[in-house]
Amino acid sequence: MLTWIIFGLIAGAIAKMIMPGNQNMGWLLTIILGIVGAYVGAFIGQVLGLGDVTGFNFGSMFLAIGGALLVLWIYGMVTKKG
Repeated sequence: MLTWIIFGLIAGAIAKMIMPGNQNMGWLLTIILGIVGAYVGAFIGQVLGLGDVTGFNFGSMFLAIGGALLVLWIYGMVTKKG
């Protein structure tokens, strides 16, 4: 459980640094973003045959960051004002 929290924090923080704009998220939402992103990235990786999120390694982190970017983009579209 602690590994997923740390993994989620790292993936979510990197995704927030890559994605332009101000997402106004605290550290708890960043962790949740990273964990959800890891699940989304694992699903996409399995569907496309790219692999799975299997542990604390570069391939898993790449999939988790990609999934977190997708989740962050969707979050931005949902909370967009104007």
